[in-house]
Order: sequence, then structure tokens, then C-alpha cells
Amino acid sequence: MLITLTTDFGYTDPFIGIMKGVILSINPQAQIVDITHGIPPQQIMAGALILRHSVRYFPSGSIHVVVVDPGVGSERRPLLIQCEENHLIGPDNGVLSLALENRTPTKVIQLSNPAYHLHPTSTTFHGRDIFAPVAAHLSLGVEPADFGPSVDKIVTIDWPAVKKLDRSLEGETIYIDRFGNLFTNIREQELAGFPRNHISVRVGNLTIRNLASNYTAAKVDEFVAIINSWGLLEIACRNDSAARRTSAKIGDKVRILTEG
Repeated sequence: MLITLTTDFGYTDPFIGIMKGVILSINPQAQIVDITHGIPPQQIMAGALILRHSVRYFPSGSIHVVVVDPGVGSERRPLLIQCEENHLIGPDNGVLSLALENRTPTKVIQLSNPAYHLHPTSTTFHGRDIFAPVAAHLSLGVEPADFGPSVDKIVTIDWPAVKKLDRSLEGETIYIDRFGNLFTNIREQELAGFPRNHISVRVGNLTIRNLASNYTAAKVDEFVAIINSWGLLEIACRNDSAARRTSAKIGDKVRILTEG
């Protein structure tokens, strides 16, 4: 059984190695794949986006563990969500919710059975003490219902609304990758009716004319607006960081205007 790990733990501290040790101690045959541990600290939306755009590329039955958990140790619940294609394990803070778009969970379980936790159970490292051991036991065939009671509702992340006017759209930056590219909440289908060669894309004091098909449509150090691999409008700077060059932050407004 394949288990993926997605966290904001970074690559300096031992937390990820410890989680893998827990999994392999319970199921030495488990296959573990790191999706990323570079999510910016406590950025739940970033974790949710990465999970959403990653799970489809893994085999059916995969177990996806996500730990972006600023509320660890609080009353937020640890969850196991079973879908037809896979299982999601993580905190009930919205980080799992975007991966459920167009999917209906078959079971949602609160991970409250201490028989499948490490002891003593820390209030600051549920990745080690709850999520990793549950994933390992699940990979060995333990039934989801054995981990705890069913849950009716989960915390969800609200996708930021795109404001639509006659000749313009207003969205915002929702994710910045390690290259400094600005991902917006404006989906490709929302640009239908906007001519790619007669629009302007504005963020802060920057204006980009037209949509390009790829990064190389711009010269080195020039800005470009594209539809990226997630189907979202992205603002990039070729061979440089758009975030650094524009001082853009998560939540900054992005406008699309029809020209002419």
C-alpha cells in the first residue's frame, strides 16, 4: 500500500524522518512517497491546493497523509476520509477539503481510538503519534470504522470568490511557489469570453498585456501571465521571482481587464 506525506515541516528538522520511522515500524512493507514538505508554515490553503492537485496522479487506494496543523493539540479533530479512489488523513482544519471537490466521501472518521495511537500521545506532534500510525495500520487492512466514530461534517476552505463585471474580473493571489510565481484563484474557464490577445492583467503597479501560452513567451526578466498546470491564472517573471519583483503577498488583488 502506498502512503504519501505532505507537510509544512521543512527539510531541516527530523520530523518527517520520525513519521516515516513510525510507519515502517508498524508496516515495514509500506511504500512512502513525499509529495512535499515545503509548504509555508501554517498555510492551510497552500496545503489544500497541493493535495488537491496531487492526489489524482497516484494509484487508486493510496493513503494521503497531510500535516499542516497550526491547531495541533486543540479541539480540532484528527480525521480519516475514505473516498472511492483513496484515503485522506489529517487535521480537520480545511486542509483536506479541496481534494474532495467533485468527490463524495464514503466514510469520514474521527481518529479517536487510542489503540491506534502512539503513547504517550504528544499534544504538539500528531503527525508522529496519530496520523502516521493510523496510516500504517490502515495500510495493513484495518477497517476505517475501527479508528473511531463517523463524522457528519468537516471544516472546509472557502474558495475566494472571483468578482465579475462586464469587462473585468477581480481575483487574488492564493499561492506562491518556490520560483516566486503567483498563482491566482482565477480559473481558466472564468476567462472564457476574454480575448487572450486583448486583455491586461494587473497586480499592484504591474500590468501585463495579454495571456501567453508558456514562460518563454517573455524575454528574460520580463513578466508573463499564463494558465498554469493547475488550470489557474499565474503571473511569472522569466528566470526571476515575480513575488520578489512585485512584493506580492497572499491575498493581493489581481485584475483582468478587456482592452479596446
